[in-house]
Amino acid sequence: MSTNLELIKKIREKTGAGIVMVKKALEESKGDEKKAIEIIRKKGQERAMKKSARSVKEGIIATYVHSNKKIGAIVELFCETDFVAKNSEFQALGQDLAMQIAATDPQYLKPEDVSEKEIEKEKEIWKEQLLNVGKNPAVIEKALEGKVKKFREEISLLSQPFIKDNDLKVEDLIKEKIAKIGENIQIGKFERFEL
Repeated sequence: MSTNLELIKKIREKTGAGIVMVKKALEESKGDEKKAIEIIRKKGQERAMKKSARSVKEGIIATYVHSNKKIGAIVELFCETDFVAKNSEFQALGQDLAMQIAATDPQYLKPEDVSEKEIEKEKEIWKEQLLNVGKNPAVIEKALEGKVKKFREEISLLSQPFIKDNDLKVEDLIKEKIAKIGENIQIGKFERFEL
């Protein structure tokens, strides 16, 4: 099966995957671009899982200041070697993450980091709102489960949709970069500032 060079180039630009991996993904997907990208992402996530236990001792501090000069963000981004820390793609990732933080104001890194105290406070508000619109108590409990999950994801950086590609969560973006760069990458502390 011959593969279209234009399509290979397009998929490489989107995923950062090597030519061999793109060709294999296109063969496996029978030429379907979307399926090929999905295959590449899955394989990238497998690679990322293998690298996630490795120690990260190098990295950068990335910043972003919005054009209005009233919103900004700072983030620690760690990698394994100073060689990768100086890599332009790694630095661009840091910039993208700082921009994400400035735009979405995440309060936590991961959904499981959200405190139970904060969840209970929100649940009280949602329960009251649902009771006020006449919802059945049995329905309310089911609705609260969904609201808790959504709330945790919305205020956690890794589970947010990436602002430059809403089909991609920030966590998946990190995994893609781990697979492409070949080193473990982790986000450290981050902060958003607003005047």
